[in-house]
Amino acid sequence: MKRKKQLILLLFAGLLWLSGCSNASPAAKPDTGAAEKNDLESQAESNPDKTDSELQAESNPDKTDSKPQAELNIEKSMDLLYAENFTVDYYEGGYALLTTTMDNSQFFIVPEGKETPQNIDDLIEDAAAKGHKLVVLKRPVKDIYLVASSVMDMFRELDALSTITFSGQKESSWYIEEAREAMKKGDILYAGKYDKPDYEMIVSSHCSLAIENMMISHTPEVIEKLEDFNIPVLIDYSSYESHPLGRVEWVKFYGALLGKEEEAEQIFAKQAEILARVDADEKTGQTVAFFYITSNGLVQVRQSSDYIPKVITLAGGNYVFEDLGDPEQKRSTMNMQVEEFYAGAKDADFLIYNSSIDGGISSVEELLDKCELLADFKAVKEGNVFCTANDVYQQSLSIGCLMEDIHAMLHGKKDTMNYLFHLE
Repeated sequence: MKRKKQLILLLFAGLLWLSGCSNASPAAKPDTGAAEKNDLESQAESNPDKTDSELQAESNPDKTDSKPQAELNIEKSMDLLYAENFTVDYYEGGYALLTTTMDNSQFFIVPEGKETPQNIDDLIEDAAAKGHKLVVLKRPVKDIYLVASSVMDMFRELDALSTITFSGQKESSWYIEEAREAMKKGDILYAGKYDKPDYEMIVSSHCSLAIENMMISHTPEVIEKLEDFNIPVLIDYSSYESHPLGRVEWVKFYGALLGKEEEAEQIFAKQAEILARVDADEKTGQTVAFFYITSNGLVQVRQSSDYIPKVITLAGGNYVFEDLGDPEQKRSTMNMQVEEFYAGAKDADFLIYNSSIDGGISSVEELLDKCELLADFKAVKEGNVFCTANDVYQQSLSIGCLMEDIHAMLHGKKDTMNYLFHLE
């Protein structure tokens, strides 16, 4: 009996002990707020240039995300004078969004040393909802496969040839000396034409971007395969600009891609200054024919909507064919019979022979060997026949200079030209 009472007392004591534990006040947590505040104040005194959020991140590294939470607010958009086929928007933090407006492809550029914002997904989803593509590219953008030959001149002037590793043209096809020399040294490798790229080469060498021209639209399967290999495709639409200097202004697009905006602005400004000088002079009203004799005896001329006739007009002359071709077709040239060319250009004040296809000619005699009928033309009789330099089309930033040459031609200044020369 006595033992039973002892057990009851022990059980009762245990219950009382458990009850006391459950009702006890929780242990007071240390007040870290004041300590953290004092710590931040101490750091602020020794780091006056840092913000509170930066100091907080340093003192609590585990509380920060691996990617920044920038709001992706647009700070400004690039000012463009003539180009219509691209836009550049700048976001807080130095990020940029490049858009080619003809196909609405977008390229979000992350500055060197920064991370891709976590909420970039919002932009990607918005683009996808509109049926567009958005690609994230981190600077430095390098190991580029360059197929659009007109872009090489822009990269050269931007001092960015080192970003190009692969070329869509062989060394012998380049008139740009720096490009030819880079291929000779092996710094730039031939990786196949636009329709037959060397996939093994460009993939194994970690190509980050393919810059194509509109020819790629004829082989969409190439675009698909490049993208399957995670190589984004950027199509250059500079040749579709309605104003000649709109083509030149694409140097700003590539400046934004590479982080060389200031250099691009300076390059474009020089060409714009030429237009301002030429435009200040009185228009001569003299007519100019721009042509090429094909191997089968036809005459290739520029459609009136092409940029060459517009360069002639801006230089102060008139293209001899005022309403030639269909502007909706977006074609630069068309062929005509010699008799048709004779009827339209016989009385033109000046003839300019396009040397870019057949390597050019060096005298009027060589021109007449191609087409004897030209001997009856007014410009031939008066000694006003000129020829373009072979490299004029690869020199995409030379449009202002070509305009200045034509202006000089119209004013009888034969010895001040860069891309035209007089035929004797």
